[in-house]
Amino acid sequence: MAQSWADLPLGRVVRLRGAALDAVELSLRPLPDGAPAVVVYHPQAARTTADLVAAVLAELERVAVQLLPAWLPAAAALDGPAGAGVAAVRALAAELAADSGHFGPFLADLAETALRGGGPGTTRFAPEVRAAELAKVLAASYSRRGTAIVVDVPDLGPAAQRVLGAACEWLAAHGAFGVWLTGAPLPSAERIEPVPFPLPEHVAQVVAHTPAAPVPAPPPGTVTYPPVEGRPDPNSAAEKALEAALAKAAWATGRIWNRRFETHPHYIIDLQWRAERCAVEVDGPEHRGPRKFENDRRRDVLLQLDGFAVLRFTNNQVLTELDQVLSHLERYIRNSRNDAHKE
Repeated sequence: MAQSWADLPLGRVVRLRGAALDAVELSLRPLPDGAPAVVVYHPQAARTTADLVAAVLAELERVAVQLLPAWLPAAAALDGPAGAGVAAVRALAAELAADSGHFGPFLADLAETALRGGGPGTTRFAPEVRAAELAKVLAASYSRRGTAIVVDVPDLGPAAQRVLGAACEWLAAHGAFGVWLTGAPLPSAERIEPVPFPLPEHVAQVVAHTPAAPVPAPPPGTVTYPPVEGRPDPNSAAEKALEAALAKAAWATGRIWNRRFETHPHYIIDLQWRAERCAVEVDGPEHRGPRKFENDRRRDVLLQLDGFAVLRFTNNQVLTELDQVLSHLERYIRNSRNDAHKE
């Protein structure tokens, strides 16, 4: 029996027995110690295994592009593809490959694609090369030992089940991904080993006291992934927009994105000012799910007991009322600093 995420296998397909996707996702934010990097795939229908593998690799490449510079830290100093930017990022990728197990030409193409914000990508390489290298890049982004894909299996007919099962086996064999299934069964696919997984205690408590319920899901064919600690979530347009505004504000110094709550490290805070005891949550539609809501409530209580104020804004507020959000944050931060100065 797996005792933790770290015990779940890489390079194999297994089913997470008794773990619904919402509970799995709560367990992955933040990534548990010892676990690989973990992304979640929401499958789309595909006619053939090759078609589905190609679609998954394209999504994983999109994720890798968005995660730059997490896997190539030296690229953070580059402003973009203008001037010598492309040559510089390709040279940085080649230098990293020379000091690691990465394949240099692939990494250079991926780095250029990321710097340009899109482009031809890495499709000149065989799928087997792309799978193996993308697994390494994603692992490096989170400083982890490997990469796993949680597959949220939808209700499928027999033919689609066989395609999905075969694609999962291919990804495990050629990318050394752990492929961990949740959701609907795959009775028409080859037998897949069930792995009982005990949820972390704080998640198990939420599951025990809160019924499962449907929550808004990403479009089929989408890969979602956790933020890299210390950075805004690349999945979140709201977090990226807020950080772009805060970066221009002198009062916003000292902010920390997506970092663990120090006294309760199984929780992560979207944005915090530690000295000012200010925690900010930027909530998307997934926070309306009952288990996510209950998890948020429990974390907020602990934050408040630790002396933090918890300020919550929806994605829509940040994206459509950014000036008001900034005004609220500035007022709180300045007042906290003034109070501290008076003491």
